[in-house]
Amino acid sequence: MTTTADRHTAAAPPQRRPHSLGVARRAETLTAWALVLPAFIGFVLFYALPTLRAVQISFTDWTLLREPQFVGLDNYAAMLEDGKFWNGMKLAGWYVLLNIPLQTVLGLALAVAMDRLTRSLFVKSVVLLPYLLSNVLVALVWLWMLDPMLGLVNAAIEGLGLERQPFFGGEDQAMLTIAAVNVWRHMGLVAMLFLAGLQNIPRSLYEAASLEGASEWHMFRRITLPLLRPVMVFVLVTSVTGSFQIFDTIAVTTNGGPLDSTRVIVHYIVQNAFGFYKMGYASAMSMALAAVMVLYTIVQMRVLRANESDLA
Repeated sequence: MTTTADRHTAAAPPQRRPHSLGVARRAETLTAWALVLPAFIGFVLFYALPTLRAVQISFTDWTLLREPQFVGLDNYAAMLEDGKFWNGMKLAGWYVLLNIPLQTVLGLALAVAMDRLTRSLFVKSVVLLPYLLSNVLVALVWLWMLDPMLGLVNAAIEGLGLERQPFFGGEDQAMLTIAAVNVWRHMGLVAMLFLAGLQNIPRSLYEAASLEGASEWHMFRRITLPLLRPVMVFVLVTSVTGSFQIFDTIAVTTNGGPLDSTRVIVHYIVQNAFGFYKMGYASAMSMALAAVMVLYTIVQMRVLRANESDLA
């Protein structure tokens, strides 16, 4: 006679063998490496190896026309005494202060508006369109529109009875104009990043707060901003490091002028490397800029607790 225990034993599903588990895990590992490998190869070829080569070049005197000569720390010593290097770093920092706060605030406001008012794919496409245009194209378009003589913007200003403005040609306006152009170009991307973060916040939190009588501003300050912290860290780190490396817009519109008022550090590095053929000195300044960016990233991620989420 078959007992109840026998029937349960017969009905129990077969157990997976340890050997099968090992094979499955190895297959998953190989699949993961196959997916990661192209990006890893690209990182090594286009980032890691060039960085190591730049470190090596920074200790040499190399003009591209003769063999590099080892000079030790001479390039770094010269950099510390170079007023144009410090002016370039100062101008890059000034550009970041002009660009990042406004870009972040406008991008966040635009994301909140889209999250509350519309989910239209067309609206998202229009918002993101400026970022899809190349830096050079955007710079050329705005250079023409803001031209003191032929530009549409100055024609409109003159039509209002006001004086034409130099914009890119004015020593006190050039950096402000460049920052405004890049805020216009990157604001849509920032908005899309924030919108993705907003859509991950549970709606039940807002509903509960609304039932408790919380205002829109209170919910934004107590719910939205804290839960957007991981996205905020990503936006700030990538935006600031990208802004410190601004080059295209300046090269097209002002070329560092007028009177070096827009000669930021990357423009000065490129000028030394390919204008004066001081590859060693340019590499030394590049390493200094990279060190500043790494330090900023570490501090920013520690201060904003990038590895934590209030959703947990």
